[in-house]
Amino acid sequence: MQETATKAKVDYSLEVRKRIPASREEVFDAWLNPKSVEQWMHGGPTMSCRAKIDPRIGGSFKIDMIAKEKTYEHTGVYKRIERPKLLEFTWISEGTNQQESVVTIELFDRGEETELLLKHRLLPSQDEAKGHRDGWTQIVDKLARTIAAKQ
Repeated sequence: MQETATKAKVDYSLEVRKRIPASREEVFDAWLNPKSVEQWMHGGPTMSCRAKIDPRIGGSFKIDMIAKEKTYEHTGVYKRIERPKLLEFTWISEGTNQQESVVTIELFDRGEETELLLKHRLLPSQDEAKGHRDGWTQIVDKLARTIAAKQ
């Protein structure tokens, strides 16, 4: 009898938390409005962003993060949309080796603020999880600043 070795896929993941001085509805809507996303969905070496969004379950998005030397393309499909508390979508990019990963955004009412919990699962390596954590941290910080500037 021949044994076959099965290799379990390791789920490299990350979490980022941020309190934002705005309602859950405002924070939630900022994730699905392409004009809003273009203002804050870029971190690290990227300086701007282009976004095309079809905000419905099964709808897709394409986000181009633009740096001086290169444009980083990100695509995905919305899996769950539960306004104003939950958003889940796939995330495919160079940083995921063009493999599907999953991002979940949960929003919690904290009085005058909203607590955002971003989870990114199924990343290809520990290094990519660290890089994505840094990127997502910069992005949610920029989201918070963008929303605060509109208050």
